[in-house]
Order: sequence, then C-alpha cells, then structure tokens
Amino acid sequence: MNASIIDPLQGDFPEVIEEYLEYGVMKCIAFNRRGTLLAAGCSDGNCIIWDFETRGIAKELRDKDCAAAITSVCWSKYGHRILVSAADKSLTLWDVMSGKRITRTVLQQTPLQARLHPGSSTPTICLACPLSCAPMIVDLITGTTTVLPVLIPETCSELAPSSRNKLSDGAPSYSPTAACFNKYGDLVYVGNSKGEILIIDYKRIQVYAVVPISGGAVVKNMVFSRNGQYILTNSNDRTIRIYENLLPSKDEIRTLDSISENINDLEGVEKLRAVGSKSLTLFREFQDSITKIHWKAPCFSGDGEWVVGGSASKGEHKIYIWDRAGHLVKILEGPKEALIDLAWHPVHPIVVSVSLAGIIYIWAKDYTENWSTFAPDFKELEENEEYVEREDEFDLNPETDKIKESDVNEDEEVDIVTVEKDAAFSDSDMSQEELCFLPAIPCPDEPEQPEKCLESFSKPVDTNNSGSPLSEEAGLNGHLENHVLSPLEDDAGGTYVKRKRKPSEKGLELQAEKVRRPLKANGRLHVTAIEIQLKRSNLQESECRNTGDPEPGRCRRTDGRKWRCSHNALPNQRHCERHLPKPRFHQLDENV
Repeated sequence: MNASIIDPLQGDFPEVIEEYLEYGVMKCIAFNRRGTLLAAGCSDGNCIIWDFETRGIAKELRDKDCAAAITSVCWSKYGHRILVSAADKSLTLWDVMSGKRITRTVLQQTPLQARLHPGSSTPTICLACPLSCAPMIVDLITGTTTVLPVLIPETCSELAPSSRNKLSDGAPSYSPTAACFNKYGDLVYVGNSKGEILIIDYKRIQVYAVVPISGGAVVKNMVFSRNGQYILTNSNDRTIRIYENLLPSKDEIRTLDSISENINDLEGVEKLRAVGSKSLTLFREFQDSITKIHWKAPCFSGDGEWVVGGSASKGEHKIYIWDRAGHLVKILEGPKEALIDLAWHPVHPIVVSVSLAGIIYIWAKDYTENWSTFAPDFKELEENEEYVEREDEFDLNPETDKIKESDVNEDEEVDIVTVEKDAAFSDSDMSQEELCFLPAIPCPDEPEQPEKCLESFSKPVDTNNSGSPLSEEAGLNGHLENHVLSPLEDDAGGTYVKRKRKPSEKGLELQAEKVRRPLKANGRLHVTAIEIQLKRSNLQESECRNTGDPEPGRCRRTDGRKWRCSHNALPNQRHCERHLPKPRFHQLDENV
C-alpha cells in the first residue's frame, strides 16, 4: 500500500478478513521475529511453515514418532529453530532450514505451552508449562528438568531449591500455571493459582519478588510486549491486566539484588511483596463489563500500542481491540466458529486467528486513500464543477511563479551501503544471520511416459526372416494392424492407454509412396501390404459412397424389416453364394 496516500487519522489496526489459510486442522500459530514466516501446529502432529508474503507453504515438518495434536509452537530468536510441544507429552526441536529433527524429549505431563530461551541464537533450554505440574526448565539436549516454585510458604523466608533429575515429575498436583521469560531470558515470570506473579531466577531457583493480583484469580496467560516494558496477564476473573515493568531492560537480576538489600526491615513474604511493588505496577485493566466473557490468547501488537483478545465463547469468532489507554476501539466479528488461538503480526497491522475448524483467518486493515496529501491545496469534490483556467496557468514558464533554486548538494556522496536499524529490532545482533525466508523448492512435474514410437516402414528387411514372400507380407500386415487399424494402444508399461487417431486416406497414400519399392524374392515382384490395404479401403469407401450401404462387404439379402444375412458377399457381387440370384435361361422360339 502506498503510505503517502493513507489517512494518518485512521487507526492502525485490522478491520476485515483479507484471506484465509487452510491445511488440515491447525491448532496453534506463531510468527517468527520479522513476521515473514508463520508456523502452525496441526492436529496430526505436523508443523506447517507458511511464507506469509506469498501465502504459500514453505516447509512441512513431519515427525513419524508423533501423531498427537500440537499444543504450541515457538520460534528461536533468529528463526533457525522451532520448538513444538504435543499432546503426547513430547517436546521436539527442529532445524528450520534443513527440516530435520534435532532432539525429542518426553515429559511426564502434557506441556500446554513451551517457550525457547529468547536470549540465545541456538537455544537448548526451554520453559514448559505442563497440564498438572509446576512450570519447569527443560534441557532439550540432556533431557533434565528443573521444576520452578509456584507457591510461597507463609512461614519460610527462603525456598529450598527444586530437585534436578532426569524427566522429573512435579510431585504435587497443580492447576495449569502460566509462565514466560522476560525479554532477554534472565528471569522467569510465573503466575500461580493464588493470583500472584512470581519473579524467579531460574538458574539459582530463587524467588526475587511477588506481585499480588487484585481478586486473587488464577492466572491463565502471561506475555511480554516486544520491547519488554509491559507484561500482560489473563486471569480467571475475566479480566486482562497490563503491568508496567519498572526494572531496566538489562541487568535486572543486579537491580533486584540491590532492591532486596535496601529493604532490611521486612522478612519473608512481606519482603518479597515489597520488592515486587518496585518491580511491577498495575497499568491498565480490560474487560467486557456487559457480557463478562472469558478471554482467549490475549497479546500485544507489534509496537505495543494495541491490546487484542479473543472471545472464549463457543460458537462465536470475536476479536476485541483496545488501545493502551483502555478504550475499546474495534470488535472484529468472524465466522460462527470458536476461536482457539490468536497472534498479531510483529510489524504490520495484521491479526491472525485460528478457528475451531482448523482454518487460519488473516485480518488486515481496510485502507482508505486520501488524495489530498499530494498537494496542500488539493480539494476533493463530491460532484463535477466547471473550472475556468487562467490565461497563463498552463504556460511553460509562467511569469507569476518564481524559479526556486535547489538546495541539494550534487557533490555529496550518498551512502547506499549502511543499513539503518529498525526501532522494533534494535537489539538484533548483526553478526548473526537471521532466517527471514525459506528457499523455494520447486516440485518436479510428473514425468510423462514416452509414447510408443511407430517403427519405420523403411526399415531394411532381415535377410534371415525373408525367405518367403508370405512371411514378408504377414509381417507388414501385422504391423499395420497394430498401429493403423487399432484405435487403442497400450503404453510401454501397460498401465497407460492412449487413443491413437486412425490414419486418413491421404496419410496412407503418403506412407505408400515412401515405401513403394517392390520387394524381390525368388525372382518375383510383390506388392506391399500398405498398397493392398490402401486399395481395399479405397474400394470399400467408393462402394459405400455409391450404394449408401454402411457394410458394403456383407450380403444384402434382407426380409424387408430388420433381418439381414450375416454372410460375406462374393467378390464383385452384392450377395453371398446362397442368396446369389440364379440366371434364367429362356427357350428360343423355333419359328424365329
């Protein structure tokens, strides 16, 4: 879209369904860092990567060991790897470019969500949120797990570190718990069933701060904005809350240590809550005060200016969009299908939603062109008006206009090599090559089976098999029957039948002229089989035209209705031997 003719007063959020993607039954989606590739997990255990620019499938990741539905997909920072969690309790790490599986880990519980470490270009650890277990850090190479604490005892001031073992199971049973990394992966933010947000150093298994949520509702989802300045929570009380992160973007652990050291008059949970009050502060709350609906997959826009959430009601596909000030600006209504997942494009005002039927809907902005930006005095007319031009309005050198001198320095060198940094990707490491697109792999067309070539009639006759003229004529007649008289001919493989066109009369004449060389055997001249067939066909066609009989070689004896003699007629006769008319001999008059 031409940005110069877009009305700047229009909201930068999607409005209508632009397109939809369909492949099997898709369950969850995730954009890569630049928004050029879209990964979708399917119900059959496969992961489909779409090229979002062309809306075509760029790669299919198929795992023969997994046939369960995919619960979440996550890209690495630079897009070289994808982590897929499935309902069969497995975590699979894929190499995107080669399409090969790097490692596969099986947990004790089904992971509802899994996130790769955001600070590494080739991450080997992830944060998994199982169905009925506490969140855990999983080493995808060794398979070891570290269970994170989710509850703070009221009496103990310190927490015992969780056990580290091979595929450890969380001993107590928990309700599904939400957790996420911060922007650089130094800390883990965990939301528990008591309505609290815990800030944890996962390397030392230490809880730095606790932030209570008003109402004490269970936290179902947690997600950071792209710049790491805000964190969004979706609670069971049907309210979406945004907290502002008061910690610096880097060295958050050192800042938390300094805050904790300065608070000496409090101990235990009170101290953790005091540190939490200086780490996060409530910024805004979003809810539908009329319908009181639950929310599905809420998230930020790419620039963090908009908040989007899907309705969790059955039978409706509604998407609510708020600005960061808390005003509801748009409600998008889709098909009569429940919404199960949602994602905002990292760069463009595009929202992608997944329906219960497994179809991906792409919501885009309905742009209105504003042509008044081409000139400051441009005026849009609702209807035509008569305009009287000035006498010198369209002169080449009008006297009323003054020639403006250009201030451009033509000797200044223009830098076309340096790439300006995008504000949305300012933390990118330029030394690491980012995977934005996948190379197109052309699908070869199915090879057409070669047609069976007709043998040349001018092929020299084998001297070993040409002892008698009958063998020569029989061979040519057999060749003619196979390639001229038969309308159907099997291919070399015998599986493909191709219809052949019967040669015309003129074609037979041309073929006869090419091979019109008398074959000499035993001192006698023989006419070729093609000439014989040509004469027969000419004779039959001429007789059919003259008599109008569709079967000129058949006896013409009939009963006047439907019956007709089935015997062949004698040569140069119209009847068979049985029905041939007998001559009548008349007796001569003796007087004559």
